[in-house]
Amino acid sequence: MTEGEVEVKVTHPPNGGPVPPGPPAPTMPTVPPSAPGLPPQVPGVPPQAPGTPPAPPAAATAPPARRRTAWSEGVDRLRAAATTEPGKLRIIGAVLALLVVAFGAVTTWQMTERSAAADDVLHRSQPLSADAAAIYRSLADANTAASSGFLAGGQEPAAVRARYERDIKRASEKLATAASSAGPGSSAATSVGKLNKLLPEYTGLIERARANNRQGLPLGGAYLRYANDKMQTQMLPAAEKLYKAENERLSSDYDSAKPYPWFAIALGVLALAALGWAQRRNYRRTNRVFNQGLLAATAAATVVLLWLVVGHTVARAGLNESYDDGVRSLNVLNDARISSLKARGNENLTLVSRGAETTEVDGETEDKFDVAYRAQMKQLGGAESGLLGKAAELADDDAGGNPVAEAAKNVGVWKDRHKVARSSDDSGDYKGALDKVIGAKDDEPTGECFDNVDAALDRALAHEQREFKQAAKDGRGAMDGLAVGAAVLAVIAAAGAVLGIGRRLSEYR
Repeated sequence: MTEGEVEVKVTHPPNGGPVPPGPPAPTMPTVPPSAPGLPPQVPGVPPQAPGTPPAPPAAATAPPARRRTAWSEGVDRLRAAATTEPGKLRIIGAVLALLVVAFGAVTTWQMTERSAAADDVLHRSQPLSADAAAIYRSLADANTAASSGFLAGGQEPAAVRARYERDIKRASEKLATAASSAGPGSSAATSVGKLNKLLPEYTGLIERARANNRQGLPLGGAYLRYANDKMQTQMLPAAEKLYKAENERLSSDYDSAKPYPWFAIALGVLALAALGWAQRRNYRRTNRVFNQGLLAATAAATVVLLWLVVGHTVARAGLNESYDDGVRSLNVLNDARISSLKARGNENLTLVSRGAETTEVDGETEDKFDVAYRAQMKQLGGAESGLLGKAAELADDDAGGNPVAEAAKNVGVWKDRHKVARSSDDSGDYKGALDKVIGAKDDEPTGECFDNVDAALDRALAHEQREFKQAAKDGRGAMDGLAVGAAVLAVIAAAGAVLGIGRRLSEYR
């Protein structure tokens, strides 16, 4: 090749020329023949059996692992920690603290309720029941005094007039007290409202009866009978309804104060059992007899449980005594005194009406008020029957039994004198009958017997009221400080349990 010429290499043959020599072209691998009906076999892939579905293509990359939540990781860590001895001790400490705190809280709650109910028995419901009974007695006694004054003629005795006014004033004051304590819409409030409406109407009728009686007009007797009818059919039933409502409230307070706090007692036993088990476990694992913290917790819980059981037992005994020896006797004595008042009023009205009002008894016509008198005296009874007999059975000492026996004795004399008065009246000796009812002491009137019965029952009532107050006060006092003391000791017990377990935990640090 001469200078200036450029060598040209031919990389592809010219048209129609032969292919220049070079490296051979790559060849595809030979596919072996496949059996008839089978797919062609791919090199590097194992053959598949007939009828087997083709394998899915392999994934290019594996999926990333799912990330766990913080909650699940925390649970796993706690589970792992709980299997160790320190973890078990922490759980035991928490459970013990929770048990003693729950024991103290439930004890405080239940004893607070019972203490409040016992306080209501002493200072609220029983005094209100006594006030309701006083309203009943005052109204019945005022009615009796009004009829006694009417029988005395135009110039009624000053003592009888003063007694009537004192009864009306007492009834008004007690109604004001009952109105302030009665819940709106309650039966007690309804009865108080009715009595407040009827009381002025009754006193107005009595004043009209007196005015006509001073003038010697027979219309006075009609007004007196009308006033008595209003008292017997409207006012005394309303007062009795109020009395029953207050007694129901008293019974409800007793029912709330006396039941044992079983829930608190059960929790206390459970807490002590758990504390005992924890100390036994501690002894078996460490061979140490005492753990000061757990021992203090056990002592505090034991004090609360014993205080709870013994204190409530004493309180329950006091409340039972106040009811059996106080409330029951008071109820019977109140009923007896009311029966004597009603009997006395009917005895007076027998002479006032002089047969103007009659009723049928076994087919015979008898004076309405004399029939009512006999019914009340039968209910009053005597030393071994009726209300006085029951009161004598309930009296637990001479101070309560002697007045009842005196009342029963005077009731017997009263019945005998009444028969003499009725005999005189039936024979037409009205003046003699009047002397036997409201006459002087020398005439041996029935009024003297009634006064003796009323005074004796009043002494018995005063004694039983003192008995009730003392017993109820003792029962209420047994609960003093229990609710607060249980809460404080429960906190001490919980702290002791935690410190006791903490002492063991410190050994693992």
